[in-house]
Amino acid sequence: MPNLSIKDVPEAWAEALRQRASRSHRSLQGELMAIIERAVQEEAVPANSGQTGVVGFDRFGHPITRPGTKTIEQIHAEHLKRFPEPIRGGPLAVDIIRADRDSR
Repeated sequence: MPNLSIKDVPEAWAEALRQRASRSHRSLQGELMAIIERAVQEEAVPANSGQTGVVGFDRFGHPITRPGTKTIEQIHAEHLKRFPEPIRGGPLAVDIIRADRDSR
């Protein structure tokens, strides 16, 4: 595998990366690989093909992403767009469950 090297990194940036790696429970090398992997995957997915979401983590702690998945925040935002007001006047869940239970 090829090696990459970045020279003249400001100390503040290096320290910020070390802290980020620590928060992610990774080595600095592992954190840099995760950052590069995300950047490469973002480029590999065309902008109009939908969202890319994290669906898990590999054995190194790197995120596994799949095109077409959405985060819970994205789903929530879409739901709020479609239904800006709460749905009122429908039956309560407890009443539906009671009716189902009592019908047996």
